[in-house]
Amino acid sequence: MTAAVTRHEQRRSRPETQSASEPGTAIVWGHSEASAKLRDHLLLVAPTNMSVLITGESGTGKEYAARFIHANSKRKARPFVAVDCGVLSRELAASELFGHAKGAFTSAVSDKKGVFETAEGGTVFLDEIGNLPPHLQSKLLTAIQGGRIFRVGSNTPVAVDIRLICATNRDLFGMVARGGEFREDLLYRINTIHIDLPPLRQRREDILPLAEMF
Repeated sequence: MTAAVTRHEQRRSRPETQSASEPGTAIVWGHSEASAKLRDHLLLVAPTNMSVLITGESGTGKEYAARFIHANSKRKARPFVAVDCGVLSRELAASELFGHAKGAFTSAVSDKKGVFETAEGGTVFLDEIGNLPPHLQSKLLTAIQGGRIFRVGSNTPVAVDIRLICATNRDLFGMVARGGEFREDLLYRINTIHIDLPPLRQRREDILPLAEMF
């Protein structure tokens, strides 16, 4: 059943929910026209395999939107792996994303898969992509372009099949314009589809029913 049919059939006393990619997780939809348009847009985007950039202020539900896309995609039976780029340590960030080979550094006592290998066949969600340091932006671009990654300490490529969804509350276009705070070629790759989430102040009719849900 499409979102359009659902919202025209009835008005609910509580916001509508729809299952996301993890048990016990649900997407909460308000009653506003903005929410209806957003859900319709996400349902159109979900079946494609294109990279998605989700923008919006903090608290607008960027990860919920990413999970909704995954849950309605052809990859829904495979993993959804979320990473907050804002909390990745500079020293271990490459290992977390791309894995490492045994002996790559002192504590690397065995081979380890990173996020991209763990999500094989599914979706990688990189939240706060604007906080990714330059050296990792380059590695991420290589992974997207070639469909392969290199574990830290290894020169052997590992093929990966994932869909990439990124999110940020920062102005990536402005960061590109300010002398390369963010790579322009990487922005081009992750911004195949752009979804901007409206803040609650632009859909005030959603505030009360959403508050009642939580």
